[in-house]
Amino acid sequence: MISCYNPLNVNSQLLLTNSSQQFKSPKHPYLHQSKLHKRSSDITPRGMKVTAYYGLKTPPYELDALEPYLSRRTLEVHWGKHHRNYVEGLNKQLSQNDTLYGYTLDELLKVTYNNGNPLPEFNNAAQVWNHDFFWESMQPGGGNMPILGVLQQIEKDFGSFSNFKDKFIESSLSLFGSGWVWLVLKRQEKQLAVIKTSNAISPLVWDDIPIICLDMWEHAYYLDYKRQGVWLGPSVS
Repeated sequence: MISCYNPLNVNSQLLLTNSSQQFKSPKHPYLHQSKLHKRSSDITPRGMKVTAYYGLKTPPYELDALEPYLSRRTLEVHWGKHHRNYVEGLNKQLSQNDTLYGYTLDELLKVTYNNGNPLPEFNNAAQVWNHDFFWESMQPGGGNMPILGVLQQIEKDFGSFSNFKDKFIESSLSLFGSGWVWLVLKRQEKQLAVIKTSNAISPLVWDDIPIICLDMWEHAYYLDYKRQGVWLGPSVS
């Protein structure tokens, strides 16, 4: 039984057990005010607005908490270097484009996707969101069966929990190049689905509700596993 990656035991922060809120997408207050660019924040019922720059959000556990499945060294490089670079890249772009102030990160991601014709800021905005969500898709000691409501939905939409695992693994192994694999709720169909996205694409751009994700960029697994297929073993088995 695994003790780090958590596609089999959805964190309660990501999926609420109350049936009326079961698939509510979480909000992420990523914003931290820059010491160099002091702007006031505008708090609204929809969430915190981007009127300053983003800070690097810390994973919700110690960097060595996922060992032996993901090493401290991997998190130091993945979170401390790659994730940080996306945050700093987005901040630099925002400093040159004030028209994008006033959006939550969720909104910024959708606006810069621009109906499939992404603006320059999209990749960094999406990768910041994706990585924050990725860290929250894992927990030390994870790997148990999902909570009852989630398990019932998985069995309804995939036939069995085993079928879901097989679909998740197959989608991960068949992803060409860099990208992400997601368990999402299709908002219109009210149905769970496993989807894969290339590069920085997030299912938010299609109005899907992400539940868990797996980072299939090489930097997510190379230091510990070298090969993609080996990375999938402790991730979803």
